[in-house]
Amino acid sequence: MRHRWPQGRGEQQSRRPTLRHLPNNAGPTEHSSTPYLLGAAGHQPCPPAVQRVTSAARRYPELKPIQSINAHPSNCICIKFDPTGRYFATGSADALVSLWDVDELVCVRCFSRLDWPVRTLSFSHDGKMLASASEDHFIDICEVETGEKLWEVQCDSPTFTVAFHPKRPLLAYACDDKEGKYDNTRESGTVKLFGLPNDS
Repeated sequence: MRHRWPQGRGEQQSRRPTLRHLPNNAGPTEHSSTPYLLGAAGHQPCPPAVQRVTSAARRYPELKPIQSINAHPSNCICIKFDPTGRYFATGSADALVSLWDVDELVCVRCFSRLDWPVRTLSFSHDGKMLASASEDHFIDICEVETGEKLWEVQCDSPTFTVAFHPKRPLLAYACDDKEGKYDNTRESGTVKLFGLPNDS
């Protein structure tokens, strides 16, 4: 069964969700560009047998629940909207990245190339690529429409943040490599770039 955004008095069916910070430890949130609010929840403590992660659409500003979906069987750690507003992606402790259609609220595909909990996600500026990273020593970059793996960026340590450039196909990522081959005396990791042109 396909889910649609509920229609209330004077509401148009084509509105997209807007993510804001939710009260009461609701979990990670991400902004989109319309009056609805979508948040990933699942950080509330509960027995593992009943732990289930839902993504919830809420009306802004009163934060009234509108719709929720079961997104992952374990904690949802990150959520991102693509710049076109067509999809959002969630990353979870089950090591899966799932891609969701915003209008239909259905999962269009899952990416399962990571072995550790997914810590961070980023869509490219045109929404065609999705980068995901975890404590695996690589970053997976795939094509959104097909799920095909485009690149695997090798890392020397876990990656906890990835972000595509807002106008170019460049990926910045932060690694927890404060101990290792670079400098054992530093107290923080490093920020690196992938995809720089050869002449830069």
